[in-house]
Amino acid sequence: MHRLRLLLALLLAPALTGCFASGGAEGSSGDAKSGSRLRVALAFPPAENLSPYGADATILSRLGVTESLTALDANGAAAPALASSWRQVDDRTWLFTLREATFQDGTEVTPAAVAASLTHATEASPAPAALSGVTLQAKADGSTGVRITTANPDPVLPLRLSSPSLAILAEKGYDEKGAADPVGTATGPFEITEVTGTTSATLDRYDDYWGGRAQSAGVDVKFIADGAARAAALRTGQTDLAEAIPVAQAASLDKATRRETATTRTTSLLLNAGKGPFADPGLRAAARRAVDTSALADGVYEGHADAGAGIYGPAVTWAEGKRKQPAGRARATAPDGTKVTLATYDNRPELPEVAQVLKQQLEKAGFVVRLEVREYSRLESDALAGKFDALVLARNTLVDTGDPVAVLASDFSCDGGYNLAQLCDRVVDRAVAGAEGVADTAKRQDAVMAAEAAILGTDAVVPLVHQRVITGVGTSVRGALLDPYERTLLSTGTRR
Repeated sequence: MHRLRLLLALLLAPALTGCFASGGAEGSSGDAKSGSRLRVALAFPPAENLSPYGADATILSRLGVTESLTALDANGAAAPALASSWRQVDDRTWLFTLREATFQDGTEVTPAAVAASLTHATEASPAPAALSGVTLQAKADGSTGVRITTANPDPVLPLRLSSPSLAILAEKGYDEKGAADPVGTATGPFEITEVTGTTSATLDRYDDYWGGRAQSAGVDVKFIADGAARAAALRTGQTDLAEAIPVAQAASLDKATRRETATTRTTSLLLNAGKGPFADPGLRAAARRAVDTSALADGVYEGHADAGAGIYGPAVTWAEGKRKQPAGRARATAPDGTKVTLATYDNRPELPEVAQVLKQQLEKAGFVVRLEVREYSRLESDALAGKFDALVLARNTLVDTGDPVAVLASDFSCDGGYNLAQLCDRVVDRAVAGAEGVADTAKRQDAVMAAEAAILGTDAVVPLVHQRVITGVGTSVRGALLDPYERTLLSTGTRR
């Protein structure tokens, strides 16, 4: 019976596992070295004890640990994952059919377990970004179905459920306070067996994975915040895959090991609109006028990025043709020595240099700027609490759900769970809410760009550059998954 289940799983496995493959064909398990393990260097250490509800969610999905009901395919559409199919029952109700799978603790992935997992996510505080402004209820429906009902019509629910922050975990992955722990409770091809603080993690192959046995025996992960050190680890053969190679280090890698991927990531200057100097719209306008984005794209990023055009960049192919001019901008106020604190993090090595250039540009305009650089895990809580006047942030605009409305709701609405700009504007909230309710794809895109214009009109966010990410891939590595949403890196076919 087990062999039959494995055969069916292999036949039904979604095309996603090959959508972004960058090392040739997946091949068979016989191609891999016996017992070989992958060595991976990641830029961001766990910031929230590997909870899937925050920034750590993409660490888990990139390493092949967690899965959601759906995934994103190469075109950004919802694809099967733990759900093999779904249908819309009415404007507020969807029925998802589960595939046969098990959690890494050996228990079955049942409708009751999935419904309970999603319920935990709805009760998390702060709410996962994918659920910003959304109320849903999940219930078991028969032996294979999960019925999900939303308080308001949600035309992109299958996309929303692809979010790494809505990963499905076994019952024992939650404590009585609702905290989520993916260690040994997820469903992916690799299982976390050991975590050493914020320095390393060990993953072993999960042999009963529904999508087939992974070709690598496991993964040894090191969290290396220093970009030069990540590049050096790849160059000297100490690691097989190194993410987020700094632009300054790109030339030090052999061309055969350097992969550049256009992404939906935009680096922006966020201005604290809730308190401090930038609560004044006139000073926000003065800061925006002081910024020269071309100096960043051509200088700091050495041409590996495009000058900021909006919240969405060139990788969101439909955005430019629908972009609207920002409306309602305030008249700039002379800074006259206004003191501000500008913060960023060094996990993405270009960001401190970006912040240094911005410091010079702002000071030239009349601001007095104090620069603060930390590692991201030591920065996030203070940023969410609004303790900085300005923040340089690199944000993948489609990472949360694949739906462009989601980042607007989470980052710029009054109730947004990742509102680092501390923005609360009625015009913006109305525009975002209007976009959330549009089902037609083209009309939804139009509404998204109208909301973008309203947000940019507040000057709470100044888009700086749209990034291309450089990943270091060892010449012996096959099947690494490099996608514009930065959700994937390892799968069953990733090997050396």
